[in-house]
Amino acid sequence: MDFGGRYRVAAGRDAVWTALNDTEILAACIPGCKRIDWVSESALELEVAVNLGVAHPTFKGDLLLSDVLPAHRYTLTGQGRGGLLGKAQASADISLADLGSDTLLSFKATGGASGQMMKLGRALIGSSAQKIIDGFFERFGEAMGAEVTPIEG
Repeated sequence: MDFGGRYRVAAGRDAVWTALNDTEILAACIPGCKRIDWVSESALELEVAVNLGVAHPTFKGDLLLSDVLPAHRYTLTGQGRGGLLGKAQASADISLADLGSDTLLSFKATGGASGQMMKLGRALIGSSAQKIIDGFFERFGEAMGAEVTPIEG
């Protein structure tokens, strides 16, 4: 499954970068986030309760940042474990660019699932993922005090 988007953030690139790496802001933006902590310079652990419509698993996961160019880009690779429901994994390329005094945040991700989660259907999981991403960036703007506007196309 592929998903992502482009967003205009009414803040400078350095402020957006700082917010993307602030666990308090991230916890406020991730639906169902119970915990998110840095465990090294490039890795986070988190625990998230996910609403998949017919199921509400709690995932424990690991996030690894790679290809980091501060205030410009990184790749975020994650794996979640949902117990009997199986595993989910995703990789996202996140980049920041100046857009006048604002920031263009581009997000492109691929992900998938195994085990019982696949029986729920790709469409359900895919639409849930895109809703989660769009909601994340809306809450991200609120948490950092900046307007975030999706850019079509």
